[in-house]
Amino acid sequence: MNRPSLALIILICLYTLGTVLALWRAFEIQSLDLFTAGVIPVLIGLLMRTAWASLVLKIYIGIQTLGFTALGATAVIAYQITPEDVKVVFNGQNIPIPLIAAVVLVLLSFQWWVAFAQSTKQYLNPPQD
Repeated sequence: MNRPSLALIILICLYTLGTVLALWRAFEIQSLDLFTAGVIPVLIGLLMRTAWASLVLKIYIGIQTLGFTALGATAVIAYQITPEDVKVVFNGQNIPIPLIAAVVLVLLSFQWWVAFAQSTKQYLNPPQD
């Protein structure tokens, strides 16, 4: 049996955490959106090793990339208008925007790398007996 690579295991763990957070958020706000709930079919496809998992994974990462790009463009425009209002505060702590951008860039790059890795393709398309 073909085992997943370490990178794919890490991605599955991240998506498991994302699924838990998406379900918790859905119950908290009584609403479901594609950006958060889209992780559920991706995780199911990866765990079941379905033929469509690779496509759904790439589409979901594309949606994430598009969403974060729009969010970043909005932040740049807002910074040009009122720089003092562009800040992220979590639990009273001001989080630097470059740190957020770096984390998002690393996470998206890692997901794209895993999605197009040969080991992921081999894991999702096991040899037919």
